[in-house]
Amino acid sequence: MVEWRQYAEQMALLARDLLAQDSVQGTLDEIAAAAVKLIEGCEAAGILAVSKGRAVTLSACGDMVEESDRLQGELGEGPCFDAARRVDGERLFRIADMTMPQPSWPRFSQKARELGIGSMTGVLLYTDQQDFGALNLYSRRPGAFGRDIESAGWLLASHAAVALSTARTVEQLEHALETRHAIGEAMGILMERHGLSEDEAFAVLRRLSQEHNIKLRDVAGHVRADSSAQD
Repeated sequence: MVEWRQYAEQMALLARDLLAQDSVQGTLDEIAAAAVKLIEGCEAAGILAVSKGRAVTLSACGDMVEESDRLQGELGEGPCFDAARRVDGERLFRIADMTMPQPSWPRFSQKARELGIGSMTGVLLYTDQQDFGALNLYSRRPGAFGRDIESAGWLLASHAAVALSTARTVEQLEHALETRHAIGEAMGILMERHGLSEDEAFAVLRRLSQEHNIKLRDVAGHVRADSSAQD
């Protein structure tokens, strides 16, 4: 039984911890670790995404996670795999006893028993704009996750999805700033060495990018590297 007041306090602390992470991967890893720490009965947790039909483990905390993800990807079936793909529009699953046959995933359920998985729960990580995959919880004990897990899982997943969205936005902004700085530095080098105007220097970079089919930032990197080598 979840003590909701204490859980709410833990969620508030988690929100601050997630926002304090300095990378998207750090945020993902903190979410998985928090699930094990905060969800009663959870012995392992991971975040699974499906890209072009392939299962990708974004983060794993504890045993069973990566092997479970790998099996679901290889077999093309499994609760986490389906949740990450939004099969049937489901946003949460709860398997109380994984030791019993699961008609929806007959091959995976047999392998799951061999892995020692007793029960599983998963919930989508998403915002209105983005899906981030599924947060999946594992226990070796059948019946580890009661009905409270549905509310507890949603609360955790909601905090996690907002934090992931923020982390990605910050990372994208930082990447954009780094790109702008790199291009500006490369333009300065071309202007100084070849007597070009700002517009002419940018045109050179753009032409090289188009001719060699590489990103403008990479062209700027080559210009900076060549300048350093000559110096």
